[in-house]
Amino acid sequence: MDESQTNHLKSYGVAYWVLSQDVEVDWLLNYRGGSFMMPHSSVIERECRLRGVSFQVVADIQATQILREIAEPSVNMDVVKLHKAPKIAVYSPKNKLPWNDAVTLVLTYAEIPYDVVYDDEVLQGVLPLYDWLHLHHEDFTGQFGKFWANYRNQAWYQEDVRLQEETAKRHGFAKVSQLKLAVVHKIRDFVMGGGFMFAMCSAPDSFDVALAAEDTDICAEMFDGDPMDPNAQQKLDFSKTFAFRNFQLVTNPVQYEISSIDVTDTRPKNLNRNNDFFTLFDFSAKWDWIPTMLTQNHARVLHGFMGQTTAFNKNYLKPNVIILGETKSLNEVRYIHGTYGKGTWTFFGGHDPEDYQHFVGDPPTDLNLFPNSPGYRLILNNILFPAAKKERRKT
Repeated sequence: MDESQTNHLKSYGVAYWVLSQDVEVDWLLNYRGGSFMMPHSSVIERECRLRGVSFQVVADIQATQILREIAEPSVNMDVVKLHKAPKIAVYSPKNKLPWNDAVTLVLTYAEIPYDVVYDDEVLQGVLPLYDWLHLHHEDFTGQFGKFWANYRNQAWYQEDVRLQEETAKRHGFAKVSQLKLAVVHKIRDFVMGGGFMFAMCSAPDSFDVALAAEDTDICAEMFDGDPMDPNAQQKLDFSKTFAFRNFQLVTNPVQYEISSIDVTDTRPKNLNRNNDFFTLFDFSAKWDWIPTMLTQNHARVLHGFMGQTTAFNKNYLKPNVIILGETKSLNEVRYIHGTYGKGTWTFFGGHDPEDYQHFVGDPPTDLNLFPNSPGYRLILNNILFPAAKKERRKT
């Protein structure tokens, strides 16, 4: 999975497909950019060729030599075994909205199956049926993404508000913010019980803001029909959040921002697609195998990309959060990870790794043009994460 791989993204699809055939896969951490090793068969060879994935056939003695090399204490490599194909859910509305989700794009491109769930399914209790849940361009605070100022007269916005208000009423809630908080609690409990949650774009900070604000009204009148609590900031409870603390609410209803966690509006004005980068941390594979797995890549410095939430202000991180990728000169973190109860969460800032500034209404990214995208590889690392189990080998 180094630069010699012809299609990094579809390689993950091959690994997932092999797992779905009840065949275990070894993930060789830091070996040639994080490679997969699996038993040889003509069926797997054929699948790789069909998907345009390059591979190398090695004899048993060569495989043993590779494992011995990896096991050497002096090298920063290790092996985790992938046991089964995780069952994947994507939290996404059923109505058509004028943007795409990078995770569903790459899952479809890599041919990895997933189910779409939304508020009805979550409140009905389906999440324990899944191993992995993705959240993307969502506002869990009930402020409809703060699109009101620019898009309140657009048909798609009006339809989205109507559908969410109908869903809230159907489940016995007076407000969409109350509906979304109930959904957040279900997702929190999913993670607490051992689930894996991966969130991008506006989902990470709106999720934590909703948790912190669960005992107060932070929505202005145009969002829920009554004024927000004037003491909402003082009533935030940061002990309830996953990743962030001490942040400030953005209470201006026409400002396209919900809190000070996001750095989009405070970044230097001269940043653009040519000079915006973030760096992945280099972890010890033998001791920190989980963050190593999540940062497997053929590149360590990646191009940044914007979103409704572009990246996170480092000042608001809780002390137990693991930073996976950051732009240190800007004091912003892009990619973070942590545990909650028996499960884990990973937050990734930005909307689309190969579309620097994705606007409402822009066409979806064609991943045929980016088969070796290091940014999309980070998403796929998370998808295989629930399948992994560390085993000490005798070599």
